[in-house]
Amino acid sequence: MADKEAIRVLLVDDQPLLRMGFRLILEGEDDLCIVGEASDGADAVRQARELVPDVVLMDVRMPVLDGIEATRAIAASASRAKIIILTTFDLDEYAFAGLQAGASAFLLKDVAPAELISAVRIVASGDAVVAPRVTQRLLETYVRGAGGGADPAGAGPSGVDGGGGPAGNPARPARDPLLEDLTPRETEMLGAMAEGLSNAEIAHRYFLSEATVKTHVRRILTKLHLRDRVQAVVYAYETGLVVPSNADY
Repeated sequence: MADKEAIRVLLVDDQPLLRMGFRLILEGEDDLCIVGEASDGADAVRQARELVPDVVLMDVRMPVLDGIEATRAIAASASRAKIIILTTFDLDEYAFAGLQAGASAFLLKDVAPAELISAVRIVASGDAVVAPRVTQRLLETYVRGAGGGADPAGAGPSGVDGGGGPAGNPARPARDPLLEDLTPRETEMLGAMAEGLSNAEIAHRYFLSEATVKTHVRRILTKLHLRDRVQAVVYAYETGLVVPSNADY
């Protein structure tokens, strides 16, 4: 496959050995092309602008600019890049902050090679890598806490304030006016997505075809100015459309 048809990947990590490992894994695939490497977040933002990658594998803790701020900068730009946050634990405050900043997925750093390859392909296609229920559990954990995980003051994917006020006293966010643009069916769909239901499960619940569900999801993303399905789930929690089921308010 020619490079212009391959999925363009930017590797961002301050550990050269880790970048080398990811490069060796990904370069073995004909449809994946490593277009650059960065060792800090500021360089990642610059290379994302200059190299136009499809997918960025983004570490969190780096010098100069951390991965969360780099993710926020790339997501806020005109970049088409989808960002995968690399974390140590699946229920990690940095994973939450990364999703809140605009990442499309997160992966554990010890991910199996086959899973890494699959994740890059799935994210590049515009789908979500993280299982919906894992995303839901992560969001409930940190929305239930201080309302903002590692970055209480950070803005959400559509400019909605992700902070919920002082720790232990999360504020109820005001309803976003953009929600008024959704049809009743689309509002139902968004709620079902935030519950962690897959397209197939949503189709079964509402007696629809999966193709129809995908159409609804696409319209929801367009109306709410969101990048992907994971961002829709984050949005539902941040705007108060969904309240964590076991929140201790």
